[in-house]
Amino acid sequence: MASVTFDAVSKRYGEVTAVDDLNLAIEDGEFMVLLGPSGCGKTTALRMIAGLEDISDGKLSIGDEVVNDVDPSRRDISMVFQSYALYPHMTVQRNIESPLLVRSYHVDGNDKPARKLTKAERDERVAEAARVLDLEPYLKRKPAALSGGQRQRVALARAFVGRPKVFLMDEPLSNLDAKLRAQTRIELVELHDRVGTTVVYVTHDQVEAMTMATRVAVMSMGKLQQVGTPQEVYARPVNTFVAQFIGTPPMNCFAGRIAADSGRIEVEGGTLPLPAGLVATPAAGSAVTVGVRPEHLTIDASGSLGVEVRAVEWLGHECLISASIGDATIVIREAGMSASEAGQGMRLAVDPANVHLFDPNTTLRIG
Repeated sequence: MASVTFDAVSKRYGEVTAVDDLNLAIEDGEFMVLLGPSGCGKTTALRMIAGLEDISDGKLSIGDEVVNDVDPSRRDISMVFQSYALYPHMTVQRNIESPLLVRSYHVDGNDKPARKLTKAERDERVAEAARVLDLEPYLKRKPAALSGGQRQRVALARAFVGRPKVFLMDEPLSNLDAKLRAQTRIELVELHDRVGTTVVYVTHDQVEAMTMATRVAVMSMGKLQQVGTPQEVYARPVNTFVAQFIGTPPMNCFAGRIAADSGRIEVEGGTLPLPAGLVATPAAGSAVTVGVRPEHLTIDASGSLGVEVRAVEWLGHECLISASIGDATIVIREAGMSASEAGQGMRLAVDPANVHLFDPNTTLRIG
């Protein structure tokens, strides 16, 4: 196992900067998810760890070793891609075993040189990987005889069998259907808990990030926006990008202004309370961007905010109500079946602990 450290790392392709001054310390044994939309630089960052992309500036370390100029084959990492990349003519057992046939390993202690594994040692490692990923019944099959979820588990077993310092995963679940994705998320977390290896996982799916990660690193346009546990990133987003990228549906953000008495926020349709625990309240009359998550808006006839319902979507266990507030559209999450209908007015209330303020110019969190 090993830590991974980006120290002011940048990657440029001509005039295009894919990763810009990335500073990120991934701790030994943690499950770090690089999260962001397409083109944000997360996959480029992963490929730099793997040695598949050169580094334009900065230093990248695996453990205590700076690996900027280290050949990919000497980095002791394993990578799982979006495509399974299995050998179609080989059995599952041979696919899992394949990395062990071409590399040397330290098996007798770090003070002894690396060597090729014996057949007995290879069989032992394949058996362990198959047991951990529940592949024992399929070892004699070929990939064509497997489901998509089983093929992905074979790809994971092949990465696991070499016991690398770092696992790199590039959107490995994107080819699976929703049920298999949910099942494989659980299997990946259980695998990480068992082996304790450092995992760096790339995805644009914030559900994967929130359910799997020890910590999440949110990226946008090549820059790191926020790093923290899923709970921290969800509860205290540092800017409006993170606020609206994390959460399903995302946080509602709309224009407001600090009232003359500085005790409330004026918005289209009424007022909202100031957030609880503000270190310093913005000056009266200051423009702000208000953020409230859909589950924190409560339908209340005595509420201080009036909106007009645009649409109601029933999802079985809950309803998502879209409503207009000035030029913005917000979403309210209501449990069960809603009595609301398009075109009607409603009043909303919110606890001050669940109100967020952002600077409309910098987009950064206030307080």
